[in-house]
Amino acid sequence: MNLFVGNLSRDVNEDELQQEFEKYGKVSKVTIIRDMFTRDSKGFGFVEMPAKAEAEAAIQGMRGHTIKGKGVNVNEARPPKDKNKRKKRR
Repeated sequence: MNLFVGNLSRDVNEDELQQEFEKYGKVSKVTIIRDMFTRDSKGFGFVEMPAKAEAEAAIQGMRGHTIKGKGVNVNEARPPKDKNKRKKRR
């Protein structure tokens, strides 16, 4: 299950985020989204957890949780929008 993690402190790195989520189960991948030019964090990222039950426990457990002084938001990630799709006109 892919989880969206929002409202991250710009000081949080991937290892720290992984440690927070490993309290709830196995983490297969952590990605913090960064500005393409400055490489500064954009304040959100994604955590992939292979077991759905563990991911759901992480969503519940991280509710109201703070990391480096900021309360994080955790939800199931939505699939990316297809940027190449054009709306059909009728």
